[in-house]
Amino acid sequence: MRERFQYLMAWTSLKFLALLPRPVARWIAARVAALLFRMWPAWRRITLFNLGLAFPDWPEQERRRVMNLMVRNLGWMAAEFAHFPRYTRKNIERTVILDGFENFAAAERRGKGVLFLTGHFGAWELKPFAHALYSKPLHFLARTIDNSRVDALINHYRRLSGNQPIMKNESARVALRVLRQGGVVGVLADQNTAHEEAVFVDFFGIPAAATTGIARLARHTGAAVVPVYTYWDSALGKYRLRYDPALELKRTDDLETDIHNYTAQFTKVIEDYIRRFPDQWVWMHRRWKNRPLGEKPFYPC
Repeated sequence: MRERFQYLMAWTSLKFLALLPRPVARWIAARVAALLFRMWPAWRRITLFNLGLAFPDWPEQERRRVMNLMVRNLGWMAAEFAHFPRYTRKNIERTVILDGFENFAAAERRGKGVLFLTGHFGAWELKPFAHALYSKPLHFLARTIDNSRVDALINHYRRLSGNQPIMKNESARVALRVLRQGGVVGVLADQNTAHEEAVFVDFFGIPAAATTGIARLARHTGAAVVPVYTYWDSALGKYRLRYDPALELKRTDDLETDIHNYTAQFTKVIEDYIRRFPDQWVWMHRRWKNRPLGEKPFYPC
């Protein structure tokens, strides 16, 4: 019954927002997000704690301002997600414009596949959706949502532009096949990661458990790693889908050293994006949850 109720709420919310004009849907979704955020105080505590770790010199007022903008962006993204069925190649530019697409095209011409280095930044669900409409579909690594009905609903929307998820239990095998065929695989590389799958690298000057998956794929296949992110451009009233030049990765004869160095490089790229647009990242995630052996946990909640 619980799973059915959660599914009904998710389905109803998406359908309701989809019926509304986009500006109205974004306005309502932002206010619902703010209400939900107030209902779960732990989210606020984690967000402010993380902002304190990353920006210790900021006054409390600035941290709260960034937190409120982050919540607004989460609501906006929910509205954009609900409108996926409306987006086509002909109208997507009303919502998303490309910036630096030539960098992706150059990486693709190498012929060894492309890895999109990205994170939970801006409208991260809109990013691969818009890319598929402008260019061609891609594959993206995804975690299964515990509620199987909600998981199927969310992935149905994600697939509307032709994109295909790669689930965790099949990620390495499928990702390797896609890259060998010259395809594109998107990887969200900004989350806390289990010790057995991670290396510790600096993130805002603090060791964080970072996934080694994208580093291992890049080293094994020679695929180009292109940083890709979306951010809201208030001057244009649209999202920018930004492609940076493929990263230069120095390969040595030491596998584990390369994996650590690549992962540190990728994490620094993500940090630089967040420093430029701090309100666009999801600060409510326990990014520094796992600690190096022998170090005490950070989070008080």
